[in-house]
Amino acid sequence: MTYSELVQLVQDYTQNYETTFVADIPMFVEQAEQRIYNSIQFPSIRKNVTGVLTQYNQYLSLPTDFLAVYSIALYQNATTTGTGTSGAFSITVTSSSGVSVGQYVSGTGIAIGAIVTNVNGVVITLSLANTNAVSGTITFQGAQTFLLNKDVNFIREAYSNPIAYGTPAYYALYGPTVTSGTVTNNLSIILGPTPDVSYLTELHYYYYPVSIVQGAINTTSIYAPGSGYTNGTYYNQTLSGGTGSGARADIVVSGNVVTSATINYAGSYYAVGDIINANLPGGSGFQVQVTAINNAAGTSWLGQNFDTVLLYGTLVEAYTFMKGEADMLALYNQKYGEALALAKRLGDGMERRDAYRSGQARVDVP
Repeated sequence: MTYSELVQLVQDYTQNYETTFVADIPMFVEQAEQRIYNSIQFPSIRKNVTGVLTQYNQYLSLPTDFLAVYSIALYQNATTTGTGTSGAFSITVTSSSGVSVGQYVSGTGIAIGAIVTNVNGVVITLSLANTNAVSGTITFQGAQTFLLNKDVNFIREAYSNPIAYGTPAYYALYGPTVTSGTVTNNLSIILGPTPDVSYLTELHYYYYPVSIVQGAINTTSIYAPGSGYTNGTYYNQTLSGGTGSGARADIVVSGNVVTSATINYAGSYYAVGDIINANLPGGSGFQVQVTAINNAAGTSWLGQNFDTVLLYGTLVEAYTFMKGEADMLALYNQKYGEALALAKRLGDGMERRDAYRSGQARVDVP
């Protein structure tokens, strides 16, 4: 099911074709998606990113699409240049800083799966013979160590001195990072103990996939600031023009011209290059240009694999907005619950076997 098909179904089910209602359908869809993604841990909506735990920094910023942690692992990594002879069990490197026994070694001429067995100055002994002459960049990677999830209070009490450095063993969801009164990222984790060196880290997490809403505005730029406007901040202003509809923004006027326009509702069916504007008091000429949109095709994993739960979830949100009849709202809620149960059977059961963590549902597949 595509976004256009979903919109048409919502209108047909509710028999509501009013302009205001149709403009709000993207909001109903996004609310339904959030409910679904927060109700079911679909393995299909997990992904990995790598980053760096900075030396002496107790915090790690999380991605903007973060929903929940699946696992966090850290490992040491060192890169240098080196040489070696084909058939030999050793290489000579420019620097052995960060190199230790047990690390995996990779590079031109080095056997796949070779491990460091001894470090003697800049001479590194390997577990496997070189397959060819060794040259160029050599990478040494340590084994992954998985961190355990704890409460913030545990970390604060167990590692009350933030400058007591060591290899992190625990993490906890901490909250937004605020710098000089401004939120610089949505969420971060706190580590215990504080990293003694910089570690590479791999975060495996549940995320919010791109919404099925087609052509939602991602970014804009002020195309023309206009003139003669009354100074002030104008919240939730409807934007008109372009190929789409439904976008709203908070607009700031200073010096009688528009200085910023922050999109707080992205609308749908917009295209890159669209010129849109708002009616503000006292002036004229203000225009915003759409510089990026989300999901030009109007498709999503949920729409392609579990369109029923998305449809009924959207209908629940839409019919609640309409203040529709109680029996019909109850029916939509029932249908949504049934569809959600089928989705949970896959997401929380059938795709989970022998997971190395507790508290997960297991569903036997006949």
